[in-house]
Amino acid sequence: MAAPRLRYVYAGIEVRDLARSLRFYRGLGFRIFRRGVMGHGGRWVHLKLPGMSSRLELNHYPRASRFARPWRSGSELDHIGFSADDPDAWAERVVKLGGRREARIDEPHEWLVYASDPDGIWLEFIGDPAVRDARATARRSASASRTAARRRPGSSRARSRSGSRPSP
Repeated sequence: MAAPRLRYVYAGIEVRDLARSLRFYRGLGFRIFRRGVMGHGGRWVHLKLPGMSSRLELNHYPRASRFARPWRSGSELDHIGFSADDPDAWAERVVKLGGRREARIDEPHEWLVYASDPDGIWLEFIGDPAVRDARATARRSASASRTAARRRPGSSRARSRSGSRPSP
């Protein structure tokens, strides 16, 4: 099996005032690439410089969000985002290297797995939800096949449970 692939995509920073930060970064030449609202009510905006593929993500969390934290200067780096063919495998790798698995977001339109490095910096692994769903379907199918094989008369499991051999 080939090693999972990883590609740097963006860095996310937490901002106190989204409108002010947008004015600032747009003044530096960034353009809005995409924006949205998180399930917990936070807002995000992806910015890109012309001709660049990597992005800067601005994140604003409402006080009630589980991701909100008291503001301290220097705490602005929110996370670093990577495109990954298997976000779960990358999070497991982070844990093996001394980090922690933090969160997983499974929604129809996104497959996100978060882990943190030994210093607490969050890493976001972004996967293709269609790949996640295909893998889940394959696992369910394999599990159903194993269950059916155990129930079939003459299977090795059926023989071992009954203690007798099927007749030829």
